Amino acid sequence: MSSLKEQSVQHFLDLIKKSRRGKFKVYIGMSAGVGKTYRMLQEARSLLKNGVDVKIGYIETHGRKETADLLQELPIIERKKIFYKGKELEEMDVQAIINIHPEIVIVDELAHTNIEGSKNEKRWQDVIELLEAGINVISALNIQHIESLNSEVQQITGIEIKERVPDRVLQMADEVVNIDLTADELIARLKEGKIYQADKIEVALRNFFQAEKILQLRELALKEVASQVERKVDNEVTLDHKLKHERFLACISSNQETSKMIIRKTARLAGYYHSKWYVLYVQTRKEDPNRIKLSVQRHLINNFKNATELGAEVIQVKHNNIPASIAQVAEEKHITTVCIGKPHLNLLQVILRTNVFNQLLNRLSKSDTDLIILS
Repeated sequence: MSSLKEQSVQHFLDLIKKSRRGKFKVYIGMSAGVGKTYRMLQEARSLLKNGVDVKIGYIETHGRKETADLLQELPIIERKKIFYKGKELEEMDVQAIINIHPEIVIVDELAHTNIEGSKNEKRWQDVIELLEAGINVISALNIQHIESLNSEVQQITGIEIKERVPDRVLQMADEVVNIDLTADELIARLKEGKIYQADKIEVALRNFFQAEKILQLRELALKEVASQVERKVDNEVTLDHKLKHERFLACISSNQETSKMIIRKTARLAGYYHSKWYVLYVQTRKEDPNRIKLSVQRHLINNFKNATELGAEVIQVKHNNIPASIAQVAEEKHITTVCIGKPHLNLLQVILRTNVFNQLLNRLSKSDTDLIILS
């Protein structure tokens, strides 16, 4: 009974905290140069004209004249100066913003990594601090900086994006807006010198700014915003018509790359349905820490950490019967969808070699649980 009371109190405190938190709006684009910063500054000028207390916390113009022109006459909170490796550099002054406490603050480059010595390592952590202080924030990022899309973006562009924002941060947003251009429009802007300096245009056209790459990134951006809208509908539209409450279970092994893929794809599914999800690792006798390499153990720990950062609850079970363990956890956690790897994985081979696989299917079907085999 005391446990139920504690849960009730915590739920009430969470509601109070949420009501005090600032509103969060995010502009998403498929790439640099679509006009995210420009749109934020247009909005800031409109808000200011209507008597709203809006301040510029951090804006990066990238030397674009049309963006810099919009910044004129907007109230700017002075940046904090930090000395790093003998150089004087600037970062957003989070404490100054909190002290001034504007109604709305504009914060560009959400995925930015702060200079060493800053209070927070990442700018998205700065933004969370501002929101918790009750300040409304308008920010922006490109689709390639979203954590769970990292592998897909790398496959499209051939570039690994180092600066990433956890999906949970985007899920905190009260409003997500896509700044959309066609591939031809974006390439035209590049050729006109509206994105990069003249000496960088030809290199950009040969690499990132190719029509087929832009189209795929545009598709990712549109899907991401659509999923955010779905989540908003699910949260705010009449309860009678809500989708069923989904719960996903990602089943991983000690295989680093395969497990990373399963985790990210399940994170995307869970994100789409705004649902709770879990990662299950069944440690068999063969995968006892004394029997597997230290490098494999490190990869496993990294996958657990990645899953946690993406919003999952990690479950570890010691058992030699993997299918039975999956079925048991699925029942205990009220899982609606179990996600496993495709047939070349050791995990699925273990399942297929045993009669228990049929038992797993039967138990999942009785509980109306779906089984997804991820490619």
